[in-house]
Amino acid sequence: MFCPKCRTEYRDGFYVCSDCNSELVDELSELPAEEASEFIEYAEVMGTYNPADAALIKSILDSENITYYFNADHFMQVSPLAEPVRVMVKKDEVEKAKELLQGLNLSILAIDLRKAERKNEDE
Repeated sequence: MFCPKCRTEYRDGFYVCSDCNSELVDELSELPAEEASEFIEYAEVMGTYNPADAALIKSILDSENITYYFNADHFMQVSPLAEPVRVMVKKDEVEKAKELLQGLNLSILAIDLRKAERKNEDE
């Protein structure tokens, strides 16, 4: 099974892409000719080590129909964390994505450093 939008391959039993919520197809050759030959250029917008941050970012980008994928999201299951997940967005949608994501209160390794700083100031 394959995602027609981001071209991710899935094993049997999956019917919807976990990244872009597109219905999976049996073969990429089932795509219309103009979609099958389309090359999409991506640019990195940000990165994170935190699975919760990745889920939040995905939901925001999905709600705005922004074309994206997460590079190296399989490394989030490795301990110690080998590499951050990189949010890759279609080049012509980078500015819109950055605008949507700029105000997020993201944490590093599930630790919100701003809360830790405020706690230290209170002591």
